Amino acid sequence: MIQYNENELMAYFEKAAEFSSTKRGVTRLYCSQEHKNFIPVLKKWMQEAGLQTKIDAIGNVIGFKPGKKSNKKLIIGSHQDTVIEGGKYDGILGVLLPLYILQKYHEHGVEFDYGIELVAFGDEEGVRFPETLLGSKALCGNVDKTALQVVDKDGISLKEALTFIGANPDDLAACKRKQSDIIGYFEVHIEQGPILEQKNLPVGVVTAITGIQRHRVFIQGQANHAGTTPMDMRKDALLAAAQIITFANAIFTKTDNLVGVVGELNVQPNAVNVIPDRVDLTIEIRSPSPEIRHKAAKEIEAFCQSLATKQNLEIQSSKNYEMNGAICDKDLQKQLEEAIQENQITPFSLFSGAGHDGLAIQALSPISMLFLRCEAGISHHFKEEIKPDDAIIAAKVIDSFLRNLQYDSTQKNRHLASQQTAPV
Repeated sequence: MIQYNENELMAYFEKAAEFSSTKRGVTRLYCSQEHKNFIPVLKKWMQEAGLQTKIDAIGNVIGFKPGKKSNKKLIIGSHQDTVIEGGKYDGILGVLLPLYILQKYHEHGVEFDYGIELVAFGDEEGVRFPETLLGSKALCGNVDKTALQVVDKDGISLKEALTFIGANPDDLAACKRKQSDIIGYFEVHIEQGPILEQKNLPVGVVTAITGIQRHRVFIQGQANHAGTTPMDMRKDALLAAAQIITFANAIFTKTDNLVGVVGELNVQPNAVNVIPDRVDLTIEIRSPSPEIRHKAAKEIEAFCQSLATKQNLEIQSSKNYEMNGAICDKDLQKQLEEAIQENQITPFSLFSGAGHDGLAIQALSPISMLFLRCEAGISHHFKEEIKPDDAIIAAKVIDSFLRNLQYDSTQKNRHLASQQTAPV
């Protein structure tokens, strides 16, 4: 029986957190100097775990161990990039926790019939360049050479940035995996929410990853003197915005499996004694169900048009972003639940309100996720924290999951069956 040690495991996270451009929190942007400096350390850790290593064309760091009997492999992964002044665990937990388990396997001579590919995706967050999930999309063949021409705020192209960290962006096509080679995809990630803490549970099985819609709403009123214009004669764009925000929030609050936010608000002329002339705002709608998302969007749009008529305003809204959600494979969910039960923990299922690499990987294979409790549900913040005890429990659950993994070695396109119930 392998013994997992808190101090050994947490030392990985502490060391990784040193590769940051900020002292507060962790800032390790895609293809940055910090990313470049971290790559050889990560490769060394992978090699110490008995893995063959490489960095691919999109900046993913990959460790691979072939199976004893099968050419099929399980992809385990998460991302190595962070938000600005983020925490120590978002993304990198899903690389370093499995890496620690594989290190222990190597020490004890544990091998499996199937292969394991551990992938530290270069980009998931999309902070530096105007694209997200580049690392995982590349494995599916969904990043083409035109994407290499996008530039950051300093005018540096993605191709230049990849070359800087030692990747070969001209070899982009080689990132693509064959569907027939893949058993599935597994990721462990901090929950980034408070539900597991409320349930007093260390881990939970993810049922689906949310889909996202983003809308921009423009409200045109009429600026006028705030002291001389009667209240019933005003065309106050900000008042209309407040009503839209309140209505949208009510929809999000009363609907199951739906969350949303008005995250951006711009007011003109934004002066203390002038009736607001124009407001533009953003509405983000998240749910794993496209039907729920679209219904909420239609209700908000209908309210906007009704409000425009009542208050004699011009209100225009448009959808400017949409990413479909992903349904986690039911068989892999069941196997994760059994692994949790094996470790005397009550299984609990929940959907992810945050996006993850599985959104891209679903085009390649069945996906699965395990959530780890994070303190107070805080993430994307320098105070992001986990309990070492929870991390050890997660390690034992993953150990059980990997040892008992059941898969059909003859089925070439199992992911197609899992996608039949996925959002489209």
